[in-house]
Amino acid sequence: MNINQLETLITISKTMSFRKAGELLNLTQPAVSAQIKSLEDEFKTILIDRNQPVTLTDSGLLFLAHAQSILRTVEDLKQKLADLDDTPQGHITLGTTTSIAMQTLPRVLSYFQDQFPHIKTTIHSMSSSQIMTSVENGNVDIGIAYLFEKTAMLETSTLYYDTFELVVSPEHSMANISHTRIESLRDIPLILLTPETAGRRFVDQIFSKLGIVPQIVMELSSSEEVKRMVELNLGAAIVSKLSIAEELKRGSLKMIHVPELEISHPVGVIYKSGRYLNSAMQQFLLDLKGMPQSQFHGSE
Repeated sequence: MNINQLETLITISKTMSFRKAGELLNLTQPAVSAQIKSLEDEFKTILIDRNQPVTLTDSGLLFLAHAQSILRTVEDLKQKLADLDDTPQGHITLGTTTSIAMQTLPRVLSYFQDQFPHIKTTIHSMSSSQIMTSVENGNVDIGIAYLFEKTAMLETSTLYYDTFELVVSPEHSMANISHTRIESLRDIPLILLTPETAGRRFVDQIFSKLGIVPQIVMELSSSEEVKRMVELNLGAAIVSKLSIAEELKRGSLKMIHVPELEISHPVGVIYKSGRYLNSAMQQFLLDLKGMPQSQFHGSE
């Protein structure tokens, strides 16, 4: 067994095609087939059902999980050897919300990559709950999300605190008031984040506790999308306070204070407990933790 064979199996699992796997790996289709056949002979099992479409057998699925683990171990070894050099280098996969990816990370990464050009970054936008799962299973190196949940599998560090606020268009019927109680939202059409987001889970808990069934007219996956719909006066919304600074400044949104929403929520970095932090990840965490709160402009 060698590393190339494991990479070939993993690529086939993603493409479900010997031909496409060969194209990605710069191998001929017979070479791909030979690598898989060699693995199957060595372990005396069938890893791939070659009928169309190509699928992994039960043995193949088990083997795939171990192959991915082995390759992560190899990458960690490469990073540890590279870190013997004083120059931070490597690759970081970040998982964060759309709002942070659009408004906060560009500020960090523009400086970071100027200072450390040998460090490459990949960013995946997802909900806070998906970030936690992705960090746990190793698909994401560092997550930035609401720290609503804590597990022994994850290390967390708070970067800043955010709150949620009610916002409306200046043309909305509630735009002339500055305060209201959450009970007044029973009959107001609401545009909310989708149920898997941290912000939506918080709002649902508040409504449930008070026995309120909201009139939800639209559900969107990011606060950026929600804000645009509110600006069109399609409904009111409850979104991250930090995410609406620009809209409040230019007057395209009006914020209404709701006492029941006065809860501060920690937002921070997440990484897997006990995992090796290469020099690239260590440097990125240092830079991120060194940012003043004023540089953060939204959470979801």
